[in-house]
Amino acid sequence: MKDRIILEFFKKYWKTYLVGIVFLLLNSYIQALGPRILGETIDLLEAEIIDRHKVLLYLGAMVLVAIATFITRFIWRYCINGNGRNMEVFLRQKLFAHLQKMSVEFFNNKKTGDLMAYGINDVGAVRQAFGPGVAHLINGVGLGSISVFAMIGTVDYRLTIVCMIPILATVFLILKMGQKIRQRFRVVQESFGAVSDRVQENISGIRVIKSYVQEDGEVERFEKLNEKMKEANIRMVRLSSVLNPLVQIFFGLSFAISLIYGSSLVRRGAISLGDFVAFNGYLSMVIGPVMAVSRIINIFQRGMASYKRLKEIFEVEPEIVDGVSDEPIEEIKGSIEIKDLTFTYPGATEPALKNINICLPQGKILGIIGKTGCGKTTLVNLLLKLYNVENGRIFIDGRDINEFPLKTLRENIGYVPQDNFLFSATITDNIRFFSDAYSQEEVEEAARMSHIYDNIMEFPDKFDTMVGERGVNLSGGQKQRIAIARAIIKKPAVLILDDSLSAVDTETEEGIIRNLKTVLRGRTGIIIAHRISAIKHADQIIVMDHGRIVESGTHEELLENGKLYYELYREQFKKEQKKVAYETA
Repeated sequence: MKDRIILEFFKKYWKTYLVGIVFLLLNSYIQALGPRILGETIDLLEAEIIDRHKVLLYLGAMVLVAIATFITRFIWRYCINGNGRNMEVFLRQKLFAHLQKMSVEFFNNKKTGDLMAYGINDVGAVRQAFGPGVAHLINGVGLGSISVFAMIGTVDYRLTIVCMIPILATVFLILKMGQKIRQRFRVVQESFGAVSDRVQENISGIRVIKSYVQEDGEVERFEKLNEKMKEANIRMVRLSSVLNPLVQIFFGLSFAISLIYGSSLVRRGAISLGDFVAFNGYLSMVIGPVMAVSRIINIFQRGMASYKRLKEIFEVEPEIVDGVSDEPIEEIKGSIEIKDLTFTYPGATEPALKNINICLPQGKILGIIGKTGCGKTTLVNLLLKLYNVENGRIFIDGRDINEFPLKTLRENIGYVPQDNFLFSATITDNIRFFSDAYSQEEVEEAARMSHIYDNIMEFPDKFDTMVGERGVNLSGGQKQRIAIARAIIKKPAVLILDDSLSAVDTETEEGIIRNLKTVLRGRTGIIIAHRISAIKHADQIIVMDHGRIVESGTHEELLENGKLYYELYREQFKKEQKKVAYETA
């Protein structure tokens, strides 16, 4: 991620972090008072005459220390760990907004499972680093430092130095192991992305899998990925699980040294019994921070691995950007002109479009027909500026398409793609695309114009019917018509239907085309189809083949030419005659 995103977060929440850090250090200081008070209390109890008043005073002080520890711990945990959650929300929101800006080519080269891993696992790991990780680090440094200085200043520096040697050795070993943990966690994240991608792909393609009886094969392939992810996790756990036992062993050595050397100091009178008890109390307090070092290293190494992965995504700049114009452009009227357009997809060697020239006045309908792969959809993608196109090739209302802001361009174009994607929401929400700008009457009118209204009214919940994920509980024709309604309700200056009538019967198709003439009155329309019946009433028809326009004219003119359009018409006409004969037989 770009460091400015982290800086932006801290600029917004630094006050809360500061309050949390102050109370965390205060908490560490208050905790460090406990062993000293306990040691002095023991020294009082050793006296020949016990001062009960002082003993009660010290006991009261211990109770106050416990209460103050609870209050300060609650405040720092609320501030720092709460900010960790704020960072999680902040990063996930930034990541989602960043992905919305990415071009189509970006998603062509990234797997869905990997992107899900970025938004869930990686963001969560960074949150752990900047929440609990920061808290454990500061608490460990604060409490450990205070305890060590107390051991040196109030008990005995020689005893402190000897007992700290095994602890310092432990810290050194933990730091050496941290880099390996980071590397192994990165492999774990990549394995999670691969598993997520396979699950998402199988759920989306479950009908194809079942149709080809590939359930067992998919289970076997998933099992291999699952095993790979398990091995990656085990390799990481195998390394990280060594840390705690290692710390316990070295602390055992420290306590053994403390008991042997410290007891000899008590016998010689160099320190009191209370000092010896206080020393062991401080030594016990050091255990927590050092034991936490392994966890802190683990958290930060995971966080840094995820930070690096997120940074790589945030550093990807959108390939498609807003146009630059001397005058603001807020609306589009609809005239389109294309001049000598040749376009090659990134990474491809052959052009998808070659020398395309089209002049489509405002309010006219253009029909585009051709065989699969001839470049029809590519042309639409360029009109929507889903891919970059060189200057001076596409003009809208006489202005170069590269001068238009993306929002203005796309808001004024109603587009119905071949893949009619529907959201898991109500039919109403799918038609108005979750916008409150459209009334229920407008939703219903759009449904009537797309010939889906009667079908909707047959459902028990009518327009409140929940559409399954990607519209699985609707037929192909119903999904197409809901998608058409979604485009119609925008009342766009330009309406594009990309083979959006292929799943409806000819009678419904005729009704929709008839309604579209009303909708498109004064607006520009582009209808891409494989069936001539869908475009024969267009003002202008172009026939594409291998990325070129090979014919253009009206329906009648193209039939008279007797070329490719005529061949397509004759082929479809024969099929229609055979179908009618079969149905009437």
